[in-house]
Amino acid sequence: MLKNASENTLAKLVYVGVPLTSIFILTGTVSDPVNVTKLVVASLTAFAILAVVLFSGLKDLWKLSALFTASAVLLLATMINASLSSESAFVANLYGISGRNTGLLAYFSFLSIALGASLLREKKSFEKLTIGLLIAGVINVFYCLWAWQVGDFISWNNPFGTILGTFGNPNFISSFLGIFISATTSYLILARNPLIVKVFSALLILVAFFEVLHTHSIQGVVVTAIGLTYNGFLFVRSITKTNLWSFSYLAAAISVGLLAVAGMLQVGPLTKYLYKTSVSLRGEYWQAGINMGQSHPITGIGMDGYGNLYRQARDASALILPGVSVITNAAHNVVVDFFAYGGYPLLFAYLFFLFFGAKSIVIIVLRSREFNPVFASLSVSWICYQAQSIISINQIGLAIWGWALTGALVGYEYSTRTAPDSDNDAARINKRTSQSNRQSNFSPTLIAGLGAVVGALIAVPPYNADLTWRNALASQNLTQVEKALTPSYMTPSDSTRLASAVMLLEQAKLFDQSYKYAKYAVEFNPNYFDAWKILYYVKKSTVEDKKLALENLKRLDPLNPDVLAVPK
Repeated sequence: MLKNASENTLAKLVYVGVPLTSIFILTGTVSDPVNVTKLVVASLTAFAILAVVLFSGLKDLWKLSALFTASAVLLLATMINASLSSESAFVANLYGISGRNTGLLAYFSFLSIALGASLLREKKSFEKLTIGLLIAGVINVFYCLWAWQVGDFISWNNPFGTILGTFGNPNFISSFLGIFISATTSYLILARNPLIVKVFSALLILVAFFEVLHTHSIQGVVVTAIGLTYNGFLFVRSITKTNLWSFSYLAAAISVGLLAVAGMLQVGPLTKYLYKTSVSLRGEYWQAGINMGQSHPITGIGMDGYGNLYRQARDASALILPGVSVITNAAHNVVVDFFAYGGYPLLFAYLFFLFFGAKSIVIIVLRSREFNPVFASLSVSWICYQAQSIISINQIGLAIWGWALTGALVGYEYSTRTAPDSDNDAARINKRTSQSNRQSNFSPTLIAGLGAVVGALIAVPPYNADLTWRNALASQNLTQVEKALTPSYMTPSDSTRLASAVMLLEQAKLFDQSYKYAKYAVEFNPNYFDAWKILYYVKKSTVEDKKLALENLKRLDPLNPDVLAVPK
């Protein structure tokens, strides 16, 4: 077990850094106020945690959670394999695509946070993590209420016409509010809570649910239903002495759930209430991702690379619905995304990693009938996240909870064990770790700070590149624009930014420059459809350029009878 100072530092990093990632946005300086900024916060948190883990808790991590640690190492290895084997530039795999930023760095950060959370052992550490989730939820509830009733005070582009929360998308805030409602209900159920707390919590839940409805996103409704059903199961189990009632409740809930899923898939009596066209769209997106994984079974297509090969991998039916010109950069199913990114090795590694979260929940439920609000909040939030991840996209501020809670559940399960052998093992490890820590002259806080510096050095470049590009556009100075497009450590290249630059240069009649960067764009990412399309159309494109561009357009969109008919 960790020395108290190390656990306190680790716990603080987890219960402060994870909620901060969810709520942190930065407008006015970058073109993407959500994802690129959240990546920086998540990476700072993760590298600080990893430094503490490596310095103070590495032996504990292996001794107390060997299989879980092995699953994390396996998952990281398969992601690195996918990134190195990808046809796209490594920097694109590392930082992910613009507007998502869920590349290797993001998932490495999530893994580091999960490992750190798995080392937590004190009850107060888990309580503070759940409080952090609730605080992030309350902030979003009040912000969304103000944006809904008064007007959004954040000056960002909102094409959705509804509330976005601190996630920049109605689907993501809808899911997060569903998780918040479920976690808050876990505390509301507890009879010994003061009346004022219950009343305030009930009001928050009511407001949050109306906000979910206002997003017009089904995700939050589904997540809320699953969360309340699970809390109901824990409550029924806590007030009965036999398994008959609780498992009868569970069987009934599963039956209703299966009926609802069938309705969403246009089967059964609930079809007219639950089916939406978006379900069919998701089916096409899922199938494209599955096709990617099957065509690259060992290495996958690379991290965050779904959007590059969507046209190439989609079925013919996708040209009808959602349509030939409709594309997406994610499968809208995290499991399918991982299959596409890294083939079967990454798929199985990810499922193996998730197994430990599910296993911890089952063990704790079977171990005790008592309704524990901390465990209920941790487990219901984990279940709700996994549910939404099956029908949605990974977003840094939302996904970080799924990974952190996986580690927290593993740590919570270990901390609630009562077996004598486990206690003796922990005592021996604690003695060795304490002796090691006493020999060190470095405090855990200092170690965490050094780790955060490393995280900043790795995570800041995409933020700086976005900032530099925005400033260059505002300056309307060709020198600054070219400087922003020149690849370097602090300004890594990005396909979306390059494509935008070429179009702007072409419109400004700077044909030499537009041709130069059009050629670089296809070299940087030969699987980026828009780069080849732009190369085909730029004024200085040669006959050979057009021929090569058309060949690659047909390669990347083989089912489209006329790729050039797609609007520019």
